Amino acid sequence: MKKKVINLGLAGFGTVGTGLARIIQENSDWINRRLGKELKIQKVLVRDPGKKRSVIPGPETAIVTDPQDLVHDPQVDMVVELMGGLETAHSLIKSALKEKKHVVTANKALLAEKGNELFALAQEQGVGLYYEASVAGGIPIVQTLKESLSGDRIRSLTGILNGTANFILSEMTRKGQDFETALQAAKDLGYAEADPSLDIDGLDAAHKLVLLIRLAYGVDYPLNILPVQGISGASSMDIAMAAEFGCTLKLIAQVREKSGHLQAGVFPALLPNDHILAKVEGPYNSILIDGNAVGQVMLYGQGAGDLPTGSAVLADILALARDNAVPNNTGFLEKVLPRAEVIRPELAVSRHYFRFTAQDKPGVLAAVAGVMSEHNISIAQVVQRESQPQGGGVPIVFLTHKAQAEAVHKALGEIDRFDFTIAPAVHYRILG
Repeated sequence: MKKKVINLGLAGFGTVGTGLARIIQENSDWINRRLGKELKIQKVLVRDPGKKRSVIPGPETAIVTDPQDLVHDPQVDMVVELMGGLETAHSLIKSALKEKKHVVTANKALLAEKGNELFALAQEQGVGLYYEASVAGGIPIVQTLKESLSGDRIRSLTGILNGTANFILSEMTRKGQDFETALQAAKDLGYAEADPSLDIDGLDAAHKLVLLIRLAYGVDYPLNILPVQGISGASSMDIAMAAEFGCTLKLIAQVREKSGHLQAGVFPALLPNDHILAKVEGPYNSILIDGNAVGQVMLYGQGAGDLPTGSAVLADILALARDNAVPNNTGFLEKVLPRAEVIRPELAVSRHYFRFTAQDKPGVLAAVAGVMSEHNISIAQVVQRESQPQGGGVPIVFLTHKAQAEAVHKALGEIDRFDFTIAPAVHYRILG
């Protein structure tokens, strides 16, 4: 782009869209000096033009309700998709790319499901499709992997990628709240949507992880084969017990590579309190990168919100406006893993925590220990609590040494079938 003015077409003017507009308005002199061009919001696509908003676009900005008015306007140089959702956003981005317009998006769900098609189209049309804000909001993880660590072989990525889930677990840990109370606090503070299922079920983190896998390894890791477990089963009892063992419960997104094989998933896990990710609290995100040359690098910051996410969107806009969109304009590597086979999650090896509730009778511990021994699982610690009132049974917690997940799952299945077991076992991996 050699023009002196870069005209943006914003599709969506909600939280992120208004945050982006606010940054451009407040920092316009600074942005324009650094860019050497004027950045201008030419058009904004909204559903309801009459809706009152905290930020008003400039007086010369046109408000439209038809996506085609935005995409096919010859004055619009770049389309910024911030509307969310799948079908309408997918159609809009495709149309913009076919018009040979650069596109910036924060739509992680769309890219996780339709990314292959859209990135191929961007390559075909010779334009950029940038997506920094799609993963971890204001944390520059995409730029870090695409540029700063492009010469490293990434051995693993381990992160806290959902601020809502992390806030809920932090509240449960610090205040001893139950899950529903902590979830309501997240809603009251605006960290959780009215329907928080994407966040608490782990799907939001899964969308982000799929993008990171493509970026770090050049591999399409289908969302439907990614093991995903959320935090809705988290209890204050397990969080308190974990604290006694010096651990903290976190929702983890992780991918590990070894000899061309990938192992990935989203799951709640216990981290030792001295683990760097255990210290990430509230609505913050963090990603721990392990490269074969750089070693460990940690990125930390706000994973959502109007200004942090708007800042990430603006970074992509400026990168494209500076004419430095690289030939690999999606930021994805060429397929660097010739045998990118998926390791079955049940083959993962780690330490484990599990708690089950049993009748208060002799022989329970001996029976459980026998099952563990049959599956070659070594027990590290056992804690038995007093009987719960009103026939609630006895909570018993086991910590194991490193064991294969498949063996643990089989053992827990047998334990759950004992006649003395009152409630199914609660199970978490222990990382670190």
